[in-house]
Amino acid sequence: MRWIDHRLPVFSYLRHAAYDYPTPKNLNYWWNFGSLAGISLAIMIVSGIALAMNYTPHVNHAFDSVERIMRDVNYGWLIRYIHMNGASFFFIVVYIHIFRGVYFGSYKSPRELLWILGVIILLLMMATAFMGYVLPWGQMSFWGATVITNLFSAVPLIGESLVTWLWGGFSIDNPTLNRFFVLHYLFPFIIVSIVLLHIVALHRFGSNNPLGIDIKYPNDTIPFHPYYTIKDAYGLGVFLILFAGVVFFAPNFFGEPDNYIPSNPLSTPLHIVPEWYFLPFYAILRSIPDKLGGVISMFGSIVVLLLLPWLDRSPVRSGHFRGVFKIFFGILLIDIVALGYLGGKPSRGMYVIFSRLATAYYFAYFLVILPVLSKFDSSRLLPKSISTPMPEVNGIE
Repeated sequence: MRWIDHRLPVFSYLRHAAYDYPTPKNLNYWWNFGSLAGISLAIMIVSGIALAMNYTPHVNHAFDSVERIMRDVNYGWLIRYIHMNGASFFFIVVYIHIFRGVYFGSYKSPRELLWILGVIILLLMMATAFMGYVLPWGQMSFWGATVITNLFSAVPLIGESLVTWLWGGFSIDNPTLNRFFVLHYLFPFIIVSIVLLHIVALHRFGSNNPLGIDIKYPNDTIPFHPYYTIKDAYGLGVFLILFAGVVFFAPNFFGEPDNYIPSNPLSTPLHIVPEWYFLPFYAILRSIPDKLGGVISMFGSIVVLLLLPWLDRSPVRSGHFRGVFKIFFGILLIDIVALGYLGGKPSRGMYVIFSRLATAYYFAYFLVILPVLSKFDSSRLLPKSISTPMPEVNGIE
């Protein structure tokens, strides 16, 4: 190891990054979800490679090859259920990780680029998950691909040509499935490269913490190992118990029954819905009566996250010290859950009205409420450092 490290200091870097790395000593279990996201990504890549060895990306054989994996490949059912449910758990972990960052102000200076890389990872995850949903070539796969790819036809001037290019022809057929399979296999490795940049950006200024206070004194930090490796190991144990419970006892809990029917271009399902982790964005898309406006709003709901470091100008990072902010943040969480519920309902009647109200609040929170709160929200007295006793945190000395 010393011979290698002298010529290629990989072990020195790993020791610094995962062993001696100074970490704020007050991190709570909300900070476990970053490592859990990395482990989820590794699970998805390993299980995906195993599935790709037995999958046939052809419209006449894709559905049957998935059934063969489930029935004939040794432990193929387990590998597929791990991959299928791993996507849902991956998004659960990442969504919690994002909202933890929003609440505790992890996007604020000097960590703007760290936040932007995280949002890019989310976009790549969504693209990868969508293309993976198409691969089983069931009814929901085919018609979901039809609906989503047709959205690009709303792009002025080049929309129709763009859709034809995505399809590889004039309808969704074998070239489409082949393209989605290749990109679905490729994108996780691109995500890994962005994750590495994300980690480098994290280590540049260190982790944020629940108090949002910069590190000022040596006793504000502790080594990452063994303190946080043990903490992460405990979180991983809980995560794997829940994950195994779903894989073995409710493997189709997150799935759609229609996707166990072979795709049929002549038979449209009564209700086309994407996977649950896309439902809030799907609700935003359908809430706008204009097709182009809906597409812009759907993508804008992600772009607004990229602008978050400049929309929230409050000098206080952590929501722990921002009283009014907590109220509006809590409403935002309820609003996003409501959008997820409405995205799975038919686009008619009161569902459309509530979707528009929820969409309006989502954008108002980032574009109006946060900039206003940056100026008028009264904040509690900040502690002098992480090591300051709690009475001073509460403003009582």
